[in-house]
Amino acid sequence: MRLLLLVGMLTACAAVTNDLSGKMFTFPLETNTAHVKLRTTKQDFNAVTVCQRSFTDLQRSHVLFSLAVPSFSNSFMVMWDSADKELEIYTHDKNAVFGKTDYKINTWHSVCATWDSASGLVQLWLDGQPSVRKFTSSGSNITGSLIIMLGQEQDSHGGGFDTKQSFVGMLSDVHMWDYVLSACQIQKYVDEQNFTPGNVLNWAALDYQLVEKVMVENKVMVCI
Repeated sequence: MRLLLLVGMLTACAAVTNDLSGKMFTFPLETNTAHVKLRTTKQDFNAVTVCQRSFTDLQRSHVLFSLAVPSFSNSFMVMWDSADKELEIYTHDKNAVFGKTDYKINTWHSVCATWDSASGLVQLWLDGQPSVRKFTSSGSNITGSLIIMLGQEQDSHGGGFDTKQSFVGMLSDVHMWDYVLSACQIQKYVDEQNFTPGNVLNWAALDYQLVEKVMVENKVMVCI
C-alpha cells in the first residue's frame, strides 16, 4: 500500500509538458502579479539563445523574457526601453542596448537574443534582421536555481515586480537553446520553417505554470 502511495506521489510531481503549437499566451491586464513560469531541469549555461514572438500596443517599457538566479535578478533578460526606443539584452545584470530598431506596436515581431560566455558577446535579431554584436559579460556561466518568467521583470529572484514594466499583449513560439544559433537557424525560426526546437524550452513540449490572469488561446492569424 505504501509503495502504491509513493508511486502515485511521484507521478503527481512529474513534469507535464504541453504542445502549444498554434497557441499563444494572452496577458490582458496591466498588473504586478500576472505571469507565466517556464520550467526546465537545466541549471547551467555557457551560452543562450532565446526566440519568441510578441504582439503588443504598449508604448511604455516592458519585459519580453526574464531569467533570474539568486545572484543576478537579470541573469538573462530581453526588454523594450520606451524612453530611448531601444531593445536591451541583459546578462549578469549588465546590459547592451540596440537602438533604432523597427519595433512597432500592434505588429507580430520575432525577437531572438543570443549570448556566449566565452566571448561575452550578445546579439539581437528582430524579424530576422541582426544587430551589431555587443559585449555584456564573459567568463562566468549562468548557473544556480533558475526562475524563468514571461509577463513580469524580476527585480529579485522570483519577485520584485513592477506594473510599469509588465507585458500586456500576446506571446507565442517561445524557444530556448543552450548554445548560440547560427544566422540560418534563426532565419528558419523567423520564417516558421523546419527549425530545430529549443533543447531547454520547446513551445511544442512546454512545462509551464500560469499565475493569475493569463490565458492560453489560439494564435491570432490574419484572415485572407
